[in-house]
Formats: sequence, structure tokens, C-alpha cells
Amino acid sequence: MAEREKPPRVVTAVAGRDGMKRCPWPGADPLYLAYHDEEWGAPEYDDRALFEKLVLDAFQAGLSWITILRKRPAFRAAFDGFEPDKIVRWDAAKKEALMVDSGIVRNRAKIEATVALARIYLELAERDGFARHLWSFVGGRPIQPGRKSLADIPVESEESRAIAKDLRARGGNFVGPTIIYACMQATGMVNDHLVDCCRHEACRALARDVPP
Repeated sequence: MAEREKPPRVVTAVAGRDGMKRCPWPGADPLYLAYHDEEWGAPEYDDRALFEKLVLDAFQAGLSWITILRKRPAFRAAFDGFEPDKIVRWDAAKKEALMVDSGIVRNRAKIEATVALARIYLELAERDGFARHLWSFVGGRPIQPGRKSLADIPVESEESRAIAKDLRARGGNFVGPTIIYACMQATGMVNDHLVDCCRHEACRALARDVPP
């Protein structure tokens, strides 16, 4: 399910007011429904977009994803559009400004982790690219497990553990296997839309190979 939140009582796809069957986790929240229908599970191959999603997943730790989703515009403004080359230059004054910005989640350790992840991004960009590196852990193509129920969805996987180990070895923090798995779900590295959800086949159709 999305972002490791408490599973709803319903564990299979449910029909909304529009008659479309969806994963049950968005409920009836319009913002959450739009996120489910337009973003979650669609394969993301853009370096900066993947970086943004991973940073936001790190900030989501201990919170609900809808909290982060509502704050995403404020995060984008405060975090310089999630441009890694700008983030690595954050000085003490910038970090203190973030700590008093009520529009975002104010957590000093996660802010420092963002800077560290930006450094990792730039390091990988000089090699094969950030997105290509992450996608290499799933063989360059989305995993299609065919989940029938939320009960079938794990909180982590062999691949998320491998990515977490890799990023930690490079100096990353708040990149544990559960956070990484949530990011993999959101960015389509694994298609965890339930098989009877209207987005399952749509996301499957968007899959393509990432060159090694």
C-alpha cells in the first residue's frame, strides 16, 4: 500500500463514486485520489523527480503520506525546487531558515540527510545517473508482482534492502528498506496497484526498459 500507512479495513480494490475501482488507501480525499490516479505507481525515470520523491519519503518517516503531500508545494519552494546542486550549498543560515518554516516538516536530522542525499545524487550523476543507478536494482524494468490484496504487499523487499545498503554506504540517512520500498512503489519500480485497481494495467503499460 502507499507509504506504509495503517491499512484500511478493506483490503481489495473498491469502487469510487465515479464507478472506477481503486486501491482502498486514498479513501475519499480528493488530493489523495488524484495522487493515486495520476502519480503513484507510474514509472519515473527522471533523475530530479526521483530525488524529490526519495527526499519526501524520508520526511514522511513517522508521519502519514497525506501530510507530506499537502506540504509538497511548500517543500518545493523551501528546498530550491529539489535541485541537488543548490541543496549541497545550503549553509547554516539556510538550514536555520528551514527550521522555522512552518510550511514544511521541521526536522534537523532530515534536513542534513537531504544535503547528504544531494551529494550522493551528484556523485552518481557523474557516473551513470541517479535514476539509472536506482533502476539497476530491479533490472532496469518495473517489477510486476500482481498483488490481489493489501495483505500481499510487503513493507520491504530484497531490492529495497539492497538499495538501502548501497545508499547508506555512500553516506545516506533516512534511507532504510521501508522508506526505499515506499519510494519504489510511488515511482513505479514495483507496481503495487492491486490487480483489480483501474491503475494497475495503466501503470504496467507505461513500463519500459532502462538501459544498463
